[in-house]
Amino acid sequence: MTLHYLHGTPTATGVIKANPEDFVVVEDLGYSPDGEGEHLLVRIRKTGANTRFVAEALAKYLGIHLRDLSYAGMKDRHAVTEQTLCFRLPGNAMPDLRGFELEGVEILQVVRHKRKLRIGALAGNAFRLVIRQVSQREAVEHRLALIRDAGVPNYFGEQRFGHNGNNLTIAQQWARDEIRLRDRNKRSLILSAARSALFNQVTSARMQQQGGLSHVLTGDALQLAGRGSWFVAQADELEALQARVDQHELRVTAPMPGRGEPGPQAEALAFEQQALADSSMLISLLDRERVDAGRRAMLVVPRDLRWAWWDDVTLEMQFWLPAGSFATSVVRELLNNTADNTNLDE
Repeated sequence: MTLHYLHGTPTATGVIKANPEDFVVVEDLGYSPDGEGEHLLVRIRKTGANTRFVAEALAKYLGIHLRDLSYAGMKDRHAVTEQTLCFRLPGNAMPDLRGFELEGVEILQVVRHKRKLRIGALAGNAFRLVIRQVSQREAVEHRLALIRDAGVPNYFGEQRFGHNGNNLTIAQQWARDEIRLRDRNKRSLILSAARSALFNQVTSARMQQQGGLSHVLTGDALQLAGRGSWFVAQADELEALQARVDQHELRVTAPMPGRGEPGPQAEALAFEQQALADSSMLISLLDRERVDAGRRAMLVVPRDLRWAWWDDVTLEMQFWLPAGSFATSVVRELLNNTADNTNLDE
């Protein structure tokens, strides 16, 4: 699928993640642990290690069943990342983790908490990227300013779709009843890829309309920035709502297809139906598998975006993204044909 750019196709190139230290992500839960409760929150810093692998190693060390471990999200192996792992451990005793050793892993904090940490239960992630061998410094400077002020399409990154888009291929085969998937985790992964691709498709199509991602149509489903709930834009409110969108207070959303009411009405609903007209097979799969419909903002504006040049060809940039948004979406608007063989994390 060809996805359009918000600021036009970039011309500059660069190398991402020449080494793990060139990509640092710090998970932001958005709250402080309670200090008490039956769940143990373990804050780690890892380099060159997979989230699940580290979590299972810690569970084994603590003598905890795998069903009693959780985390808010996966973090890239080929990077330096900080995140919190959660283990159900009733009682008041605090385990001694000083004897836990795993290459590339450092324990930063161990504290109790009342609630289980669930997938997606975080405010966002702070990123620090070093991009090397950057061409066209002036062009990159210009695009950084555009991204800072106007944001980027809130696309799901390529990692959501698997190697060479294999997850989407499987989704299409499943939709045509050519295969059956029995593993629960695999089914969830494939369904997520399908609805993510449909969201990207609508978002890309919307950019081809006058006004693009920030133009409010009658019947649009709008979200408060950073919130999940939405409301429908009525015709007599368009002027006031457009002003709030222009100020980045509100975001126009696109569908995460599934069962339930689509959300938008009138002009916006007609647009989405047209954009998804050729995707009825995947939409039917999502309905058949009882996936609930949702909405997602089509635009994301990186918070606190700042940058500095180490020299004429080496750029350091830092920014914060809300949960579920991808660093790849930012880099994609900045560089073309990025020389990177790995995925950026969400």
